[in-house]
Amino acid sequence: MSEIVQSGRAAKAAVVREKGGAFLIEQVHVEAPRADEVLVRMVAVGICHTDAIMRDQYFPYPLPGVFGHEGAGVVEAVGANVATVVPGDHVVLSFMSCGNCPRCAGGEPAYCESFVGLNLAGQRSDGSTGCCDAHGHKVHDHFFGQSAFSSLTLAHSRNTVKVDKEVPLELLGPLGCGIQTGAGAVLNALAVRAGDSIAVFGVGGVGLSAIMAARVAGATTIIAVDVQPSRLNLAKELGATHVVNAAQADPVTTIQALTGRGTKFTLETSGRPDVLRQAIDALAIRGTCGILGAPPLGTEARFDVNMLMIPGRTIRGICEGDSVPAVFIPQLIQLYRQGRFPFDRLLRFYPFEQINEAIADSLRGEVIKPVLRFQGHDCEKPRPVGTALG
Repeated sequence: MSEIVQSGRAAKAAVVREKGGAFLIEQVHVEAPRADEVLVRMVAVGICHTDAIMRDQYFPYPLPGVFGHEGAGVVEAVGANVATVVPGDHVVLSFMSCGNCPRCAGGEPAYCESFVGLNLAGQRSDGSTGCCDAHGHKVHDHFFGQSAFSSLTLAHSRNTVKVDKEVPLELLGPLGCGIQTGAGAVLNALAVRAGDSIAVFGVGGVGLSAIMAARVAGATTIIAVDVQPSRLNLAKELGATHVVNAAQADPVTTIQALTGRGTKFTLETSGRPDVLRQAIDALAIRGTCGILGAPPLGTEARFDVNMLMIPGRTIRGICEGDSVPAVFIPQLIQLYRQGRFPFDRLLRFYPFEQINEAIADSLRGEVIKPVLRFQGHDCEKPRPVGTALG
């Protein structure tokens, strides 16, 4: 790694060195982009629940490591084979895919056969990393093909999405994962249509994105289920036609009473097996439940087989909203510009150095979507967002 210290560029990154440990702000060195890579100067990065659960080793990830996978920034340099972006372009970073397997070739990069290795292994596919600490020791990176908790980061041309410079770049990072996951689950995976009904269990960042997308799709019954009144109130403002406080009423019986038969679609975003059972039981005949919440590896859930088989219900996993990021992220930006997808109302900004505070606030439910801002960029001045949530 000493060659990276000598030839790479210095950056400031949040490094995790032990399971469940703090994010430590350290100086690191990032090497120049390889042929298919893009070096990005980060402007802002969203914090996703996945960053916290990977720190806590819900899934094995080598440490020390740099997380962060909702990056937005400006292209600094590109490799010799990169033709999609040039220095100075504004970009959003999303998940990584191989581009060669049958799933990628069929337009389903979220189900890439190499998804785990490319996104969760802490290195490139050849086993190398592009980052080291101030002492020249390896730091695992390429988390979701980006490791965006760093002022400079390497991404690949496949997970770098050029975006409109007229939209504040500091807003756009969460489109790379959480927001596209919730919105894509509705618009891509479930293909909700005008007149349909849907219940969303858990209305954090992913769930509220699904609520907004359901309104865009024209669903006429949109039910938000949660235990926090503030989130349920926001869900109503963003498109929910009904809300259910699961701490005060049984969601299944309430949904059945509201609809008379259950909903055509449900989404489970919490990662809790008991909530998944509710989402399945709340379905109408031939309804579909989409799973978005990520519990620890090995988590099992229970349901009544006959109540799945006889009504012809479907359960399906949804990864990254079935999205093709280069197509879907610009679509979400257009909906935002039209005032139809106000995802900025989910955001609260923090300085990058307050990453631990931001994650703690998120885990306590005090903020829906924390976004870390880096100093020294053109978008540094605070911009008003729809609601600063408490």
